[in-house]
Amino acid sequence: MHQHWGGLVFLHWPLPPDVLRSRIPAPLEIDAFDGSAWIGLTPFALWGARPSFLPPLGRISSSYELNVRTYVRLGNVPGVWFFSLEASNLLAVLGARSTFRLPYRWASMAMHERDGIVRYTSRRRPAWGSAARFEAEWRHGAPLGDAAPGSLDFFLIERYFLYTAAAGRVFRAQIHHRPWPLRSAALERLDTTLFRAHDLPEPSTTPLVHAQAEPLHVRIWPLRRVA
Repeated sequence: MHQHWGGLVFLHWPLPPDVLRSRIPAPLEIDAFDGSAWIGLTPFALWGARPSFLPPLGRISSSYELNVRTYVRLGNVPGVWFFSLEASNLLAVLGARSTFRLPYRWASMAMHERDGIVRYTSRRRPAWGSAARFEAEWRHGAPLGDAAPGSLDFFLIERYFLYTAAAGRVFRAQIHHRPWPLRSAALERLDTTLFRAHDLPEPSTTPLVHAQAEPLHVRIWPLRRVA
């Protein structure tokens, strides 16, 4: 699968690993940095989605997406675990749920930029799980360059596998793109019920924020059973 991602912002909060242990199936381990697990929200725009044997199909291949995620590993392979993936394209939602066994939800979503401030809104549609709202505004800053290996930024951002589970089995898919081009960003506003919708603790601190500096061409391989 080929996709392009743009306009993404990473919002991250630390929390104790044991808060997540019951939410992540064995044998996956909670991946922690200096003793802390992390929850992330990642809103972005997606376009040009297509299988390798087909061309992009215009608007059908585009969507807005918003992920609620944490970080796990199996053996020496770190990856991303998704609590949910909101998306504005119903066909994309249905396709990803069946092909990648991921918890996609159909949502009404919009993204606008004006005077250097990006505004992103998402509201999960009825019958697609617990009600969930997200409204955020952020201002882009200066380029940061690539994250340094061994740093917290690298731990949170440079991840090239996703994990999912179904019927007691664990699956992994590889994701490939060049290292994330990053820029600083200042969060101006955040109002969300996504944590409540997933019975996750509400953050009491401001998030660590990183923004995408340039679009990425992304390739995603099929799922493989790993446990």
